[in-house]
Amino acid sequence: MNGKILRALLCGAVAALALTAFAVASPSKPAPGKLSAALNVGQEKPIPKGTKLGASGRFTATLTGTSLSWKLTFTHLSGAATAAHIHLGARGVAGAVLVPICGPCTSGATGTAMLTQDQIDSIKAGKTYVNVHTAKNPNGEIRGQITNLHR
Repeated sequence: MNGKILRALLCGAVAALALTAFAVASPSKPAPGKLSAALNVGQEKPIPKGTKLGASGRFTATLTGTSLSWKLTFTHLSGAATAAHIHLGARGVAGAVLVPICGPCTSGATGTAMLTQDQIDSIKAGKTYVNVHTAKNPNGEIRGQITNLHR
């Protein structure tokens, strides 16, 4: 083989190794996932007492890695919001608290929570909901199942 061809092959091999090493050393970060829940009285279990007409809310969040950044808004509750949580539970089934959101809460509240992989898996599988608690309805006054939005 002549020297030019050997040099070209050697340079190509070195470049391929460098690209492979770079790809392995710096894995791409997954794109953030968008989450949402429309909260209302009709989804809450058990059925709340003394609620006002039009009690509703909205939960939006972005999941980046294990960090969940969220915003919660609500209106027309029977009283002050004493707490809000992400709960583990299928639609129509009450479940245990998975992630505390706020307490006491005001509409427009924002925050960030670090999640475990099990919590992330439950959220992505549609097995979680958000609800807002009041003094009249300590188990929850409005509720909404969390859904994954397309990225």
